[in-house]
Amino acid sequence: MGSIYYRLRRDMVLRGWERLPWALVCRPRNNVRFLREEEFRALELCNGLIDCSLPLIPARIKKQIARMEQKGIVEKCAYGDGLERDQRYRRYQNRFVHTAHWSITGRCNYRCKHCYLSAPEGKFGEMEHAQIMDIIGQMEECGILSVELTGGEPLIRSDWWDIADALVQNKIDLAAIYTNGALVNETLLDGLEARGLRPEFHMSYDGDEGWHDWLRGIPGAGSRVLEAFELCSRRGFPVGAEMALHRGNAGVLRRSVNTLAAHGCTRLKVGGVMDTELWTKYGKDYAMSLEELYAAYEQYIPQFFRDGSPLQLSLGGVFLCAKGSRDFQIPLEQYDGSDACLCRPVCGHARQSVYISPEGRLLPCMPLASCKVSYDFPLIRDTGLRQGLSKSVYLSVIDTRVEDLLAKTKTCRECAYAKVCAGGCRASAAGTSGESLMAPDPMACLLFKGGWAKRIRAAAFSE
Repeated sequence: MGSIYYRLRRDMVLRGWERLPWALVCRPRNNVRFLREEEFRALELCNGLIDCSLPLIPARIKKQIARMEQKGIVEKCAYGDGLERDQRYRRYQNRFVHTAHWSITGRCNYRCKHCYLSAPEGKFGEMEHAQIMDIIGQMEECGILSVELTGGEPLIRSDWWDIADALVQNKIDLAAIYTNGALVNETLLDGLEARGLRPEFHMSYDGDEGWHDWLRGIPGAGSRVLEAFELCSRRGFPVGAEMALHRGNAGVLRRSVNTLAAHGCTRLKVGGVMDTELWTKYGKDYAMSLEELYAAYEQYIPQFFRDGSPLQLSLGGVFLCAKGSRDFQIPLEQYDGSDACLCRPVCGHARQSVYISPEGRLLPCMPLASCKVSYDFPLIRDTGLRQGLSKSVYLSVIDTRVEDLLAKTKTCRECAYAKVCAGGCRASAAGTSGESLMAPDPMACLLFKGGWAKRIRAAAFSE
């Protein structure tokens, strides 16, 4: 039998992080598969230099290599057809975070009445070009694989293409752009395609009958963003939407969902308006109570099914359903009520993704930027990104387990639903309490203790 050499497929790279030392990353979207040690040791032999037919290689390792060949992870090659530099194993000296959701500016060309960042006034400003480039370099050094760019309005930065090019050069996938749509045009999409980028566009649409223009503070904003949805869809860029629900636009929710579907939007996230500084000033007459918000959801769900589930729909943590489906879930029902949840993080999403604010602060998520607790979290310019992802207030918060939350929060500890909702959303809790990330989430409390979970389920089954 002749010699047999294997090499890792050219779009695969070997990586590792603290506590997760063995992983396979698939370029260019940087999807990650964590490996068992035996799988990793088998892949180490697939470097084009080792004869994998040698008797000294254990049979179980040879079987692992054969399975990986069947899965298309490795391929036979000639001797010396070794790995490219980027494919070789690299271990990062910090904890794993896959994605950075990054406000590259706190400025905006719109005047939204509910902005987390008070972007119309540029409250948080933006970092200089050199600081932005430095953070991208730090992301690469920490093994952050994906970035979602937001603002403010990210497309107003004069160095936008420098940022995109730096991400490409550092092999960080530009997964999504959150934009108001005003600057989305053929030239932008051409530039992204020329760089091999195809991010998902997330654009807000806050309702038909002029409600989008009202909330965004710009005449014609609604028609402009609908044109942007159509353009992106026509060009093959995935598109999603977000809608901030209030007393004014709740009555046009059904019509607005169907409008979005007709303009190429494939998924929509609806939520109530958080009590931000701007909303308190400009939108107080339209603010909805939680009961009103849940009642609006309850009323609309049968209509959604009646219309054929025209897009993937998320109604806060209350309802989630795929396009064209009748199967749904209640996202705040995170666990089955058993003790199995106690060792899980209080927020699984934050354990995979970090938010970076316009001034470079590490936060678990964007809504916390408008909360007092945000100032407890580190600035990258002070600590460095690696330190933030290794030993910091940020890491201690996202590493908090459900059992820790219950130990600190009597209301949750004594609640019959604690091992179902795991305390609910931390941003909602902090936004309501004003100070504590460990407070109960009023949305989860009302959903379960107030009987709304049963009502939502009944509404979904009524059609």
